[in-house]
Amino acid sequence: MKVLVDTCVIIDALQSRQPFAPDAEQIFLLAANQKFDAFISAKSSTDIFYLTRKVTHNNEMTREILNRIFQIFELLDTAGIDCKSALVTEISSDYEDAVMIETAKRTGMDCIITRNEHDYSKSYVPVYSPEEFFKKFQNTTEES
Repeated sequence: MKVLVDTCVIIDALQSRQPFAPDAEQIFLLAANQKFDAFISAKSSTDIFYLTRKVTHNNEMTREILNRIFQIFELLDTAGIDCKSALVTEISSDYEDAVMIETAKRTGMDCIITRNEHDYSKSYVPVYSPEEFFKKFQNTTEES
């Protein structure tokens, strides 16, 4: 299963944001244990670096954290066509989220995990909160 994980989920886990951290950490554990193919967008990597650097105030430490993330999550490139398609689509009122949906569609992602489900309500790609994905994943593995 190919899963695109939104920036907010990564940051929730890294910064232990409550009450979201436990579910986000479960996603990290599943990804680290290669229970699914985990991806983040290339743009997410710059956002993660920026938001993490604001907390660590340490460039070297932030780079090490990002390097560890890259060991768990593959980077997914956003293409120009994704950006152009997102401008004319009505899948999300938020352009950044529309680009994420278009990228997920073009690259054959099975789903997107985000805490911001509202902006993804018209997505062509199934969208789950971290909690929903974890429950769905547990049910799938129990049935196997």
